[in-house]
Amino acid sequence: MTQEVLIRPLVTEKLTAQMEAGHYAFVVRRDANKVEIRKALEARYPGVQIKEVRTMVVRGKRKRQFTKAGLVEGREPFYKKAIVTLLPDSEQIDFFEEV
Repeated sequence: MTQEVLIRPLVTEKLTAQMEAGHYAFVVRRDANKVEIRKALEARYPGVQIKEVRTMVVRGKRKRQFTKAGLVEGREPFYKKAIVTLLPDSEQIDFFEEV
């Protein structure tokens, strides 16, 4: 179940700074709801207590590339992002332990 809902952790410069405050971001399946995301995170990271889950659908960016054949247009895929807030006395999630 965990692999089906959680696709990967989302690590950016802004989100890395928010990790100290207990906010973590994940790319999740488009049809996953907040309850499924909470259950999947608690199963994947035992000992983590989740305060809230916020979700949003991120629109894919349009891409253009000029080539010898002419203009090539495309689009990155849409994805769903979940921002999870942990309780202050909860264990922290370490994304970099498996690297």
